[in-house]
Amino acid sequence: MIVESLRGRDLLSLQDLSPDEVLGLIKLSAELKRDRRKFSGRLSGRSVAMIFEKPSTRTRISLDVAVSELGGNPIYLRFDELQLGRGETIADTARVLSRYVDLITARVRRHGDLVELARWSDKPVVNALSDLDHPLQTLADMLTILERFGRLKGIKIAWIGDGNNVCNSTLIGATKLGAHISIACPRGYEPDKRYLEWAEENSARSGSRVELTESPEEAVRDADVVMTDTFVSMGMEAERDRRLKTFIPRYQVTKDLFEKAKPTAIFMHPLPAKRGEEVAPEVIDGERSVVWDQAENRLHTAKAAILSILG
Repeated sequence: MIVESLRGRDLLSLQDLSPDEVLGLIKLSAELKRDRRKFSGRLSGRSVAMIFEKPSTRTRISLDVAVSELGGNPIYLRFDELQLGRGETIADTARVLSRYVDLITARVRRHGDLVELARWSDKPVVNALSDLDHPLQTLADMLTILERFGRLKGIKIAWIGDGNNVCNSTLIGATKLGAHISIACPRGYEPDKRYLEWAEENSARSGSRVELTESPEEAVRDADVVMTDTFVSMGMEAERDRRLKTFIPRYQVTKDLFEKAKPTAIFMHPLPAKRGEEVAPEVIDGERSVVWDQAENRLHTAKAAILSILG
């Protein structure tokens, strides 16, 4: 069932959605996964602009295929091919695109640019990744966990490494839906303070727990899910040497660390992965890794979000 309450709304962060709306998107995603042709043609005559300031594989292709399979017209817009790359304001770009398309997705370096785009656009705006948040990734991750365990409430997620944008988003998705989350990161690499505050507010309502520690071993204890991400995100290449010295070897998800979680625990990673850095090859390529399910689910959750927003 399409989440009708999302019609015409922006999707910049899962924090802007109610728990029922988040769960509704996940359930719709599962329905679309069972039948990829469901709602085929529903977006006939509709166009979706896809702005990419950063490179992408999963986000770009999942959005492109999602819109196409629903019968719509995806328009890929590389940042340096737009007048944005030559100094046109975000406000002017938003107002022009609003006259042409039905929905705008944007993958940007600064979350504030996304907020500005949504402010001036007459059409809904979807966050396809910013430096603070990645809601489409988290929807896919929550669907993957639900598929494996049949529930989200009470599941313990251990996040190991950098408290980055995906970590911020996972904090929100987990605490909205009653999953516990334990984050192990070095001092100075914690998740964004606002997201921690929102997560605490969410957990007070959902009954989940939020833990922040410097100990990966403590975080993975009794965990159902062990998650990590690259230690050097896009745009941080100048910090590579310092970051690797900070995170490796203590925060690498090795076989020994992974085995301290539950025997039934799964490993998750949003990709792209750097084997030998944030994760050992035998973990990400092992039988309890679900990274390919995560990647596939990006398609189904993209469909669910677009369908619900465009109605």
